Formats: sequence, structure tokens, C-alpha cells
Amino acid sequence: MHPARFVPALFVLLWATGFIGARYAMPWAEPFSFLAARFVITGLLLAALVAAMRRRRLAPRDAAHAALAGGLMHGVYLGGVFWAIDHGMSAGLAGLVIGLQPLITALMAGSFLGERILPRHWAGLAIGLAGVAIVFSPSLAEAGGGVTAATLAATGLAVVAMSAGTVWQKRFVSRADLVTGTLWQYLGGALVTGLAALALETGRFVPTGELLFAMAWLVLVLSIGAVFLLMYLIREGEVARVASLFYLVPAVTALLAWWLFGETLTPLQVLGMALATLGVALATAQPSTRRRASR
Repeated sequence: MHPARFVPALFVLLWATGFIGARYAMPWAEPFSFLAARFVITGLLLAALVAAMRRRRLAPRDAAHAALAGGLMHGVYLGGVFWAIDHGMSAGLAGLVIGLQPLITALMAGSFLGERILPRHWAGLAIGLAGVAIVFSPSLAEAGGGVTAATLAATGLAVVAMSAGTVWQKRFVSRADLVTGTLWQYLGGALVTGLAALALETGRFVPTGELLFAMAWLVLVLSIGAVFLLMYLIREGEVARVASLFYLVPAVTALLAWWLFGETLTPLQVLGMALATLGVALATAQPSTRRRASR
């Protein structure tokens, strides 16, 4: 079996740990300041990697496209989610809003990339969204006062930005050098979050072991490991199908939270995980070799 077949599963697992890392970090730093620092550190590491590996530079136009994609996918997306949760929105409700991302991405991919989304793929996206809603259902009751026009707008903007950034990456940057392109992405993300931090925050950091662990984990495992896998998947596949993998993230996150923090995992949530998995299977289904050959 080719190792590339394991890339989607590894991506989902690594991406899900990001929410666990954020849980450790957010009590000790403001969201935009933390993200800006994370992106700057990641950019420095990637710059050293680019120099050591002598990777080719991007043309100015490609670099600008990569920075714009990164500003949307990292800066606006993560910034919006972290800000909404920091201002009282429950992680469950934020996750449910973010669960719309594969559907929005599919619509954008059809409109701007000409990708054909078959009925079974739409069915898979809908089933996956239902599964996400079930997984998050226990925490929806805790939404409370954190549901405001501002927090809803932040999460809504975040999910649209992630979809738009994914489509932009596929259309304009997917064939650029992976390492150099990712470096420019984080420069774009650092610019967005850095400006937001200067405008909205005080730059508070409390240097604790939890904060340092979260920063190291999110830089090395998420910002480099998981994002490289995501860029590879976008380059090699249709973005609507890649986006459907995000339906599995809440289920894996719930399992990790149950394992690490002893959070409750109900039979209903397990059913939601099964539905999300079924949805992803339908949304990522490829036509059989015989059918492809007959076209």
C-alpha cells in the first residue's frame, strides 16, 4: 500500500490536536498576539529550512498569492475562531459553525475551479455536517451569553475565509514550491494577526509551561506538519473532497479530549462520529477504475 494513502488520516489526527493545544494556550495569552507569535516563529523556522535546502524562490506574483491564501487560511480563519471563543462562544457552537466549511468550499470549488460535485458527494457533505452537529450537541447547551452578533460574525468570517483561502491556494499556488509557498503563507498570516493584535490587544503573555508546550506543539506539529500535509492534499486532489476531511476533526478532537481530559463521550456522540465518517466516505468517493476508463 502506497504511503500517500495514509496522508488524509494523518492530517486529520494532527489537525485535531490543534484544538487541544489551543486549550492549553488561551488562558495565558491573547488570541491574536499568540497567533502572531506562532506564525512568526514558524516563518523563521521555514526560512531556515528554505535556506538549508536551497529551495527555489517564488516569483513575486506567486508569493503574493501565497501570502493572500495564508492570510485567509491562517490569519482570518484561526484569528476569528480564537477571538470568538476568547469572547465567550462555546467551542461546540464554534465547531458547528466551522462545520459549514466543507459545504461552502464545495460551492466555491464548483464556481471558481469548475470542480464537478456529484449528488453522492453533496449527500456525503450533508451527512457529515449532521454528524458534526451530533458530536458537538452536548456542548451546545453551554452556548449561553457567548452567542453575540460579534462572535457569530467572527466565526462566520472565519469559515468563509478558510474556504476562500483553500480555493485560492488550489487555483494560484498549488504548483509552487511547497516549502517556500508555505513560508509566504505564514508571512501573510502573521501580517493579519499582528495588525489585529496591535489594534485590539495588549500583547499579554504569561510564560508558563503550558503556554510553552502549546506554542511548541502548534508550531511544529500544526503549523509545519499538518499544514504541509494539507497543502499536499490540495495540490493532489479536488478541494471539495479535501475540505470534507474537516468533518472528521470534531470526532477525533472529542476522542482526544476524552482521553486526555476525561471529558464525557456519549453514545450519541459516537453515533455522530459514525455519521461524519460515512459522510466523508461519500464525499471523497472516487469512481471505480472501470468507470474512469470508460469515460
